[in-house]
Amino acid sequence: MALTGFFLISFLIVHCGINAMIFFNDNGETFNHWGHFMGTNLIVRTMEIGLFVFLLIHIIQGLLLWAQNNKARPIKYAMNRPQTNSKWYSRSMGLLGTLILLFLVLHLYHFWVPSRFGGMANVHALETTTLGDYGNQEAHNLYHEMLVVFQNLWVVIIYVLGVISLCWHLMHGFQSAFQTFGINHKRYTPIIKGVGYAYSIIICALFAAMPIAIYMGWIQ
Repeated sequence: MALTGFFLISFLIVHCGINAMIFFNDNGETFNHWGHFMGTNLIVRTMEIGLFVFLLIHIIQGLLLWAQNNKARPIKYAMNRPQTNSKWYSRSMGLLGTLILLFLVLHLYHFWVPSRFGGMANVHALETTTLGDYGNQEAHNLYHEMLVVFQNLWVVIIYVLGVISLCWHLMHGFQSAFQTFGINHKRYTPIIKGVGYAYSIIICALFAAMPIAIYMGWIQ
């Protein structure tokens, strides 16, 4: 869980950085440039396969841990006050992970599936755009897809709720991953927790700001 978690945390930095290019508000020129690079670079595409493998392992491991915890204590404590020694989100990782998974399925349906399989039966193809930096090469206009998808208020709400779930999930998972590898010291743990909180809030605030900004018309 910790190893795959570290990989996914690193991926989120890259993914958020690329998506944040929409804030240049240059009609998607910068965003589409880097989106095309991520979608055609051989190294990145190979890492994409690793991403799905690690994500699948992370989900399976999470389910196994949840099952093992329930099996270890099928009968609950007569008196249990978990709020005195743990945060609610650290006790709700299974629920938060499930909500994130549902959000991820929707996210892949909106962007990854059309980008990789557009033109196939029952899959809508993305519009194309001309990339001057690539010798006027035609490429998927993912920027336009974002503008279309986030015109729907319900989609925006679901995305924001999904990102909030991700934020809570990361707040516990970030520090917990370090602890799993034995990096747990009274001097360093508060720093790790602080970095984890900052990371979780900044990354998720940026992700949430994107659909909101598009829906509100701040990005066109």
